[in-house]
Amino acid sequence: MFVVSVKKSSIKAGVLTVLLVASAMFGMYAASKSVAASVESAKNGIDYKAADASGRLSFLSQFGWEVEQDPVEVREVIIPAEFDTAYEQYNEMQKEHGLDLSRYRGKRAKRWTYEVKNYPGYEGSDLVQANVFVLDGIVIGGDVCSLETDGFMQSFVYPQKEKTSGNVTTAT
Repeated sequence: MFVVSVKKSSIKAGVLTVLLVASAMFGMYAASKSVAASVESAKNGIDYKAADASGRLSFLSQFGWEVEQDPVEVREVIIPAEFDTAYEQYNEMQKEHGLDLSRYRGKRAKRWTYEVKNYPGYEGSDLVQANVFVLDGIVIGGDVCSLETDGFMQSFVYPQKEKTSGNVTTAT
């Protein structure tokens, strides 16, 4: 027969060690998330932080969008685990502003929808919205779209205004 005796202080020390290791691992994980967001921001000059309303509004304003302060809708969404052709095309649009939804397949995110006030040609209407997908306080995707039947969907990149001279209209 083999008998082992353990003091209470040994058990406490073991539990304390496990807690310290777990908190250190969590700290490293949180720091890596922050570093990844900072690296991405530094890469293209865009701040993707959106942990609160001011962060989301600030994100949209970086592209020139003016939106209503309060969202029209907030909804939890799941990024599909498998992308169909439409989602692949949507993801290509995301890449225009340094985002890639394929990294978040199968993850839950929140979609914040805001009314856009300054889309060229739609000023003063409520027909254009901006959707911002947020996961862990970081923007992971989104779009600007028209609610019209034959509407449009585009990346966050602000459209160039058109100049009209005579009968010719050109994009700048």
